[in-house]
Amino acid sequence: MVHVEDLGLVDYEDARRLQLERLESRVRGEAPDTLYLLEHPTVITLGRGTDPRNLKNTEGISVIETERGGDVTLHAPGQVVGYLIRLLPEDQRDLHAHLRVLEHIVIDALAGFGIRGARRDGATGVWVGDGKIASLGVACRNWCTWHGFALNVNVPLDLFEAINPCGFEADVMTSMARELGENVPVNDVKDGLSSAARAVLSPVR
Repeated sequence: MVHVEDLGLVDYEDARRLQLERLESRVRGEAPDTLYLLEHPTVITLGRGTDPRNLKNTEGISVIETERGGDVTLHAPGQVVGYLIRLLPEDQRDLHAHLRVLEHIVIDALAGFGIRGARRDGATGVWVGDGKIASLGVACRNWCTWHGFALNVNVPLDLFEAINPCGFEADVMTSMARELGENVPVNDVKDGLSSAARAVLSPVR
């Protein structure tokens, strides 16, 4: 079964180092698959596919290049980030399928709050109607993944005006708070994601 840890609020670079340490332990067989749930101080991250034109007004915000796939995104308090360090089974070594697993976890967690999340062809992530509520991006080494998803819970959506998130206009972003008309306790969302991850990943262990 996947191990889940709630790390609270963690600096982006500190979380990346922690992921890499767990990744090496997982590859050596010294640690289980692990889902880290956390929030980051406000930061913009650039995936390997970032188009520089998608950076708009980043003054005062840290900008960090990463090894994950995808384009530019933004993290901030009120957004729950899930980093899944997962050694892909030999018969499931397909990163596109792994992204679908991450989407499945988020969609199932949202359902517990009465929000209907969905996939969209050609646009990785989780959508609610025309709004994007979760962004995804992963990296892989020795068939062990790291990075993962970012689910907008109560994050102020105007922060996304600093970028074109994943190449879209900023107003495409939505959040659980917007969809429900009220703020949602972040710890409740983490609990929902934990339960969904265990349910989704247990059958394939």
